[in-house]
Amino acid sequence: MELQKMNGHEFDGLESVAEHDEFLPKKDGVAKKEIRFTDFEGKTSFGMSIFNLSNAIMGSGILGLAFAMSNTGIILFIILLLAIAILSAYSIHLLLRSAGVVGIRAYEQLGNRAFGQPGKVVAACIITVHNIGAMSSYLFIVKSELPLVIQAFLGKYENTGEWFLEGNYLIMIVSAAVILPLALMKQLGYLGYTSGFSLSCMVFFLISVIYKKFNIPCPLPVYGHNMTERDITHVNETDLMADFCLAKFFTINSQTAYTIPILAFAFVCHPEVLPIYTELRDANKKRMQKVANISILAMFVMYLLTALFGYLTFYRGVESELLHTYSLVDPLDVLFLCVRLAVLVAVTLTVPVVLFPIRRAIIQIICPDKPFHWARHIAIAVVLLIIVNLLVILVPSIRDIFGLIGATSAPSLIFILPGIFYIRIVPEEEEPLLSRSKILAACFAALGFILMIMSLSFIITDWVSGEVHSGGGH
Repeated sequence: MELQKMNGHEFDGLESVAEHDEFLPKKDGVAKKEIRFTDFEGKTSFGMSIFNLSNAIMGSGILGLAFAMSNTGIILFIILLLAIAILSAYSIHLLLRSAGVVGIRAYEQLGNRAFGQPGKVVAACIITVHNIGAMSSYLFIVKSELPLVIQAFLGKYENTGEWFLEGNYLIMIVSAAVILPLALMKQLGYLGYTSGFSLSCMVFFLISVIYKKFNIPCPLPVYGHNMTERDITHVNETDLMADFCLAKFFTINSQTAYTIPILAFAFVCHPEVLPIYTELRDANKKRMQKVANISILAMFVMYLLTALFGYLTFYRGVESELLHTYSLVDPLDVLFLCVRLAVLVAVTLTVPVVLFPIRRAIIQIICPDKPFHWARHIAIAVVLLIIVNLLVILVPSIRDIFGLIGATSAPSLIFILPGIFYIRIVPEEEEPLLSRSKILAACFAALGFILMIMSLSFIITDWVSGEVHSGGGH
């Protein structure tokens, strides 16, 4: 395809003409175009963009992947993890292709272009619901883990009731002192520095998990707490050594069906893709796809190693929240005290990155054509943090809410919306409706509907039967 040079950059044919005309401002003359979607395009480096997108992918779900592996077996888990990673990269390709055709780099505006105002509102609502759920999950980790860290630093084995050991007070302090200042930054790209530090904390967590694999024997007496009554009744110590601490390659049980939604949720970064694309220096579709591919590959490796070594440490004894499993061994272990602190820092620094797309979605609905205004920027961030704090404080168990959000928003953002946007936005003159690309996009969207129905069916079955499953966390 013919390459056209504009303002010193190469753009790919008509698609890049659309991107340029719609998105990049004119440099001279009175015909300068008003920037509608962002005031910060083209400022963030390639490396910082990778940090931001990787941090958006990396969530608290990493703590539940070892538990997911225990319910699928090593081989089946690797197959599912690889499939979800590849599908996520393909999903981002569909988003970038759609955005490039019309020169739009806002998820909500893609919805508007595909289906008008209803499409815009639906996309904005799905992003908002999903990211509020993600922010809540991070603050739930702060609520549960930070008191334990403070308690351990004080050398206490139990909570003695002081206010600084109360999780509800601590999340409000962390929200006001750390999250809010970062959320008030004008440009998402600036968070590349905190994203890089956050990822470093999770790398430390991974290294510690690998190290502990060779320092924790199996089985331990605490494993009895994780076994069913039938296990305790019918096995002896020899059987435990032979079976309980034996790695499974393929396992199918009542928890296996939850693995795909957990993995899908773990790779959701799609609301952040277009804002990061917006701010990427020398942006074009190929360059942004490279950012996405590197980020997904890095997270695939981290997810796989964390799940594998966490599972091979505790086997059937692994809990749905991996950090809690280590606390059963020694609550005052210095290494994992540092790990808990690192994970707390990581999830805390991720909250502002997740907040940006929600604010963008809200602005796209209420005032899409108005210029940046500090009062609106600050007010939306404050209100969102208040809502998330209230949710974390008032809801004693947000497990079902996470399940519902993960079963609906994750398939929508990864599979359904990118597929149908691509079909509606890419013109038929360029790709007919029955072309291979659009048929694949239609199958991709259909897969999302199947996963959503399957996940919701299991959740509703659990609610009706009253059966409680130990989910993998988000």
